[in-house]
Amino acid sequence: MDAVSGVVPSSAAVSARMSRQGSRDTAPEIAVRRLLHAAGLRYRVNMPVPGMPRRTIDIAFTKARVAIFLDGCFWHGCPQHATHPKANAAWWRTKLDKNMARDRETSEHLHKEGWTVLRFWEHEAPDAIALAVQEARRAVNGPDARPREHA
Repeated sequence: MDAVSGVVPSSAAVSARMSRQGSRDTAPEIAVRRLLHAAGLRYRVNMPVPGMPRRTIDIAFTKARVAIFLDGCFWHGCPQHATHPKANAAWWRTKLDKNMARDRETSEHLHKEGWTVLRFWEHEAPDAIALAVQEARRAVNGPDARPREHA
């Protein structure tokens, strides 16, 4: 049972399957990281969010304070691709709403700490994401910044 909503998952099997769903090193994350690395950029992966336990930044440029999140369409409520399970709909709505609220809270916290936060959907093209990340990093570091960054 979910302590907040008082609603239970539809079945133990569904709950077990969803808990095994990968949350790190997804195919989109790896594709973007490869492109950034090929461009000479160095970054941290799955870095803890400063001051927020149990939360991580997918790709972090610590010196430049740029945080990149690659959000899954289902788990983070993509307006284009999100689906709404019919079985146990109330439980899922509560769960997914909490995910989106946590995303907003994390982004707001990082902004207050002086970080630039970039969020992308898993369906976005990795090359377009990598380009946007490089541009944001240049904007923070200036146009003459060296391509390598060390944490």
